[in-house]
Amino acid sequence: MIWRVWHGWTKLDKADAYEHYLREELFPRVKRELTARGYRGFQLLRAQRDAEVEFVTMLAFDSIQSVKSFAGENYSMAVISDKAKSLLSHYAEQVEHYELVDSIDSGSEGAGSWQAQ
Repeated sequence: MIWRVWHGWTKLDKADAYEHYLREELFPRVKRELTARGYRGFQLLRAQRDAEVEFVTMLAFDSIQSVKSFAGENYSMAVISDKAKSLLSHYAEQVEHYELVDSIDSGSEGAGSWQAQ
C-alpha cells in the first residue's frame, strides 16, 4: 500500500471551512472517482500553528500505478482544486509517497500488534 502525504495551511478563520470541504466534498468525490483505480481511504490531521492551521492529508492507494492513474506521470506534484486554493494560505507543491511496511491494530495479535505489559 502507498500513502500519498501532503501539507496545506489555512488562516484560522478558514480552517473549519477547509476541513468541511475536505470531509464533505473532496474525500467523497475521491472515493467515488478513484476507488476503482486503487484508492483505499484517507487520514486527515489538523494542528493549530500560531495564526495558521496545518492540515496533513494522507491518501492510501494500492500502488504507485494507482496514484499515477489520477495524478499522471508527474505524480509528485500536488493536485489542488480551485476551491481548495481559495481556502488555503499556502501549501506544499510536492507530495510525498510512502510504502506501508507495517501497522499496529490494537485488536489484532501477531506481527505488527502490541499489548500493554
